[in-house]
Amino acid sequence: MNRFERFPEPHGEAEVRYLDGEFRILRPGSFVRCAVTGQAIPLDELRYWSVDLQEAYFDPQAVLTRVRERPAG
Repeated sequence: MNRFERFPEPHGEAEVRYLDGEFRILRPGSFVRCAVTGQAIPLDELRYWSVDLQEAYFDPQAVLTRVRERPAG
């Protein structure tokens, strides 16, 4: 996502492709859900995600929780 892209007007959950340092909106919406907590994250506040798992996270604590859940290897 870059600063020139407009956020969609429709309310509801967006479908997003998470990339390195940015994300691409595949289906318009105003938020995504945290993969750990289930909280809605407005797209303009989305800061944390995993490219490998294609998941969004509400905050750094949610990221840490997910990392601790994953098996080493």
